[in-house]
Amino acid sequence: MNKVNLLIVEDDNNTVEEYKSDIKGFENFYIVGTTNNSSKAVEMVKEYCPHAVILDLELHQGSGNGLLFLKGLSELALPNKPFILVVTNNISNVTHSIARNLGADFIITKNQNDFSCKMVLEFLNSIVQTTLTSNFSSPSAAKAAERISNSEIIRNKISVELDLIGISPKLKGRNYLADAIEITCNQRVTNLCSIVAQKYKKTDASVERAMQTAINHAWRNTDIESLERYYTTYINPQKGVPTVMEFIYYYSSKIKKSL
Repeated sequence: MNKVNLLIVEDDNNTVEEYKSDIKGFENFYIVGTTNNSSKAVEMVKEYCPHAVILDLELHQGSGNGLLFLKGLSELALPNKPFILVVTNNISNVTHSIARNLGADFIITKNQNDFSCKMVLEFLNSIVQTTLTSNFSSPSAAKAAERISNSEIIRNKISVELDLIGISPKLKGRNYLADAIEITCNQRVTNLCSIVAQKYKKTDASVERAMQTAINHAWRNTDIESLERYYTTYINPQKGVPTVMEFIYYYSSKIKKSL
């Protein structure tokens, strides 16, 4: 198994971002999705068939809770259940017992001295070659894995790449760029800006301008080491930054090669 697909069910945005940052140090992990909603998490397990779930029991800033997720998961009758790693502030032995009875495989409490998201990932990494590999080596599991939405995988990869070079979701041009890259991953088109503009009911010029502004923002504000590490193609020194189409084609090519 080349990649261990993870679903993160967590309501604290800072913790989610920490997982996303720390996971870059683990080549065999890939986040298929994140959510703070226990009902949505059950649906995401059905759709993405993750090998493991990092589950927070108390989703105060989301909807539902981890116990409801475990109960919903137990009712799916999946051919291969994901490894459920509970990561929680709750230290109640009663709650932990209920979680285990509902299917939690292991529980890590956040209040321990050495807790960190990296430690959680290191724990999962230590069991990859045994528990996770053996659980997902059957033909039925392979067929289930094929149901993972290719479009969602592409979209997640695009999001990660844009994050790495500092193109924030707050920038208007980010969504335009993400859509354009996704379109180009599937087919080459000549009227790319027009297609994106039609979706958002904008003019072609305003969409292209917003995309270039987002690119310019990254090149002004992201450290040069990160740009050189993650954007490795040639840039015309007279321009200093890639054009919109150069940027889109670079990332569509990069992402297609990674699939």
